[in-house]
Amino acid sequence: MERPCAWKKYTPQQVEELEELCRGYKQFLSENKTERLCVKTGIKMAEEAGYVDLETVIAEGRELKAGDKVYAANHGKDLMLVNLGTAPLGQGFNILGAHVDSPRLDLKQNPAFEAGDMAYLDTHYYGGVKSYHWVASPLALVGVICKKDGTTVDINIGDKADDPVFTISDLLIHLSSEQMSKPAKDAVDAEILDVIVGGRPVKFDEDDKDAPKEPVKQMFLDILKEQYDVEEEDFLSAEIEVVPAGPARDMGLDRSMILGYGHDDRVCAYPSMLAQINVTNVERTSITLIVDKEEIGSVGATGMTSRFFENTVAEIMMLAGEDSPLALRRALARSRMLSSDVSAGFDPGYAGKFETKNAAFMGRGLCFNKYTGSRGKGGSNDADAEYVALVRDIMDEAGVDFQTCELGRVNAGGGGTIAYIMAKYGMNVIDSGVAVLSMHALWEVANKADIYEAYRGYKAFIERA
Repeated sequence: MERPCAWKKYTPQQVEELEELCRGYKQFLSENKTERLCVKTGIKMAEEAGYVDLETVIAEGRELKAGDKVYAANHGKDLMLVNLGTAPLGQGFNILGAHVDSPRLDLKQNPAFEAGDMAYLDTHYYGGVKSYHWVASPLALVGVICKKDGTTVDINIGDKADDPVFTISDLLIHLSSEQMSKPAKDAVDAEILDVIVGGRPVKFDEDDKDAPKEPVKQMFLDILKEQYDVEEEDFLSAEIEVVPAGPARDMGLDRSMILGYGHDDRVCAYPSMLAQINVTNVERTSITLIVDKEEIGSVGATGMTSRFFENTVAEIMMLAGEDSPLALRRALARSRMLSSDVSAGFDPGYAGKFETKNAAFMGRGLCFNKYTGSRGKGGSNDADAEYVALVRDIMDEAGVDFQTCELGRVNAGGGGTIAYIMAKYGMNVIDSGVAVLSMHALWEVANKADIYEAYRGYKAFIERA
């Protein structure tokens, strides 16, 4: 049951549509390297499409009815878009879900120090990373610094063409014989992933008893104060992420792919949001859910295990006049979901880690994983056969190219998604997404055809599931 390459069937008009979609996606990927930025941009997209903040609806005491479109944000890191359909909410929802956090380095709360006449920022890695990926590459600092007076300062240094960039040094090859003999996981200690941010000291009189003990660090702090009006202590209440510097780019002489940071999982989040806002009239209420913390277990107030989704659905059902705990439970149990996350694209260089009959191939369309997990399907949702049949029918009717796949060979490793969390409500959930090469590296690769088919598949699901 080998699936064909999606590119083979495209008309010139479809190629044009594909390129337009991917231009928007490249911009989204380049400009939104943190979950906060993704949600901020998602809200802008929603408002331009006529969505209204749920908080405004609640404050005004308005009722919700078919055709109304609302959004809800959670701590600036989760976003839920809801398009109310003509069918009663108790019949359930068609849900698209994805996450917008990506593997990265986070600054520690007390990050600044000086060593060897250079200024550094100390980091702690977030999510599954290979430490050796992060050395000797241009990096940017993106995030927020929250001050005690209640103001929030946005930080974004390294992505603009005329910005300075930062880096983490690597040991020169001439002195690395011991390092080269270590296993890859030990070659670069995560504790020394310190970002170089300066190499120039402030000027001072050597006889000055108040001269700074760390003049290079002081120069960095002085510039930070001048440009952003923040003090060193403000790092205590900051969330600054160290990410690869530079925009997403077309890849390949045929421009068939996109190289960028954060495909996992913004390559699913962007087409999900776009499908949600482009399907204006629905029978079953459609919901697109964008969440945080998937890379570290979906925990915390902004992870999928929080009550944000359930609480927001309860608010909407109350405003729509279907207010009862039982109605909420029934609606959730009758819902259907595509839990979207990236799949491992087949890599011929590492063919032994894949089982080719059940691998995700680049350019063959939207991926469906009946199960993910590891070892004996541990941590997996494992969608039932009846639901898989329904999803197949929806995709075939819409002419969407799709493929079924697993995350590598049995016992080669594995991974998880948010699917099992949503399945706890009793709803039908299946993992879906886009095949990616070099997953969790600084620069990942996705095929434009797969992004296009994902968008088409998400639209079809909203319209017919």
